[in-house]
This record gives sequence, structure tokens and C-alpha cells, in this order.
Amino acid sequence: MERLPTGIPVLDRELDGGLPAGSVVTLKADPASQSELFLNTFAGVRESLYLTTVRSAEAVESGLSASSVETGDPVVEAVDGEGPIESVRTYLSSIPDGGTVIVDSTEPLEDADPVRYRSLLADLDERIAEAGATVVLHALKTGGERSRNRLATEQVADVVFDLRTVVTGTAIENRLAVPKFRGGAALEEPVKLKLTDTVSVDTSRDIA
Repeated sequence: MERLPTGIPVLDRELDGGLPAGSVVTLKADPASQSELFLNTFAGVRESLYLTTVRSAEAVESGLSASSVETGDPVVEAVDGEGPIESVRTYLSSIPDGGTVIVDSTEPLEDADPVRYRSLLADLDERIAEAGATVVLHALKTGGERSRNRLATEQVADVVFDLRTVVTGTAIENRLAVPKFRGGAALEEPVKLKLTDTVSVDTSRDIA
């Protein structure tokens, strides 16, 4: 099966070259984390379509331009806040063959009627498979009750990235777990990462 590199060397090594073409990926992360570094990196590897559901297209473009990560030249589109499900549907035909789609973030879509949201996921999955592309669903952790359709997001996903950020009195620790990898092997343990202005491996030793 063809693998599509993520642009993050440590992940590509752990995932035998990257993500299987046609994969739906869910990236779970805290809103206050550096998870956007992953999105920026994913956007720079291949031709990309970036759908923003909360921030304006201008804000996303500004963030990409200011990023230290090589972001390429993704097409950025703002999803209509009044009808996010139908708005995303209008872009399905624009998904580039072998490319990347980023949905940032899933919450406005997950707040929709469950039947409509699951139908969108099914159509998105079908289109991604047809295009040999990959889609990254940025699913933020709210810290409280999860959104009504988060279970569907995680069930449909072929791959789940779970970014765990812990803040202590002396350090910020980031670990990336991959608990689900349909068509491949999930990671046995989380990868410790350093998230500053780029994504890299944290080689510091843990002290008990």
C-alpha cells in the first residue's frame, strides 16, 4: 500500500514511511497545545486544501506564513459557520489527488445532527480513498463532556494521533500516542516530542 509521508521524520520512521493513501486521520489535542505545528507540517508535504471552521482564512494564512515550518502553498478556505456540513461538501470535489485535506477543527461539524455528520464522514472517506489522498481532522479536547459526534469521528478514523501535553512547574512535556492504525501497526508507546517552532524528538532523559 502506498505511504504518504507526514513531513515529520520521527513519525514517518515509526509508521513505516507515513500514512496509507486514502487514510482518514484524527489528531486529538488540547486547544492550548502546539498541535497547529502538526497541521502546518502536514500542509507543506503535498498539495493541500486547508478548511478552517473557526478561524478566518486570513488568520490561517497569516499563521502559515509566519510559521518556521515549511508550509508549502495550501489552498485555505473558510467553512460557512451557518451550514458547516454543506459547506464542507462543496469542497469534496476540490480534494487534490494524492494530496492532503486539513479540517481545523471538527467541533462545529460535530455539533451538527448525527445523521448528517456521519453522512459527511462517509462521503469524505469515499472521496479521500478515490483520490488516494489523506484527511486530517483536528479534534480538540475540551476537558469536559466531549462533543456529540466525537465518537463517530474516532470510529471512522483509520489513524488516531493523540497529542498529550502536560505542564508542570518546571517543564512542558509533549507525547504523541498512536493508539489506532487501521492497515498498519499502532505504536506500542508514546513518542516524546519537542514542540517549539517545529516538531522534533525530545532526547532529554526522564528523571524519576
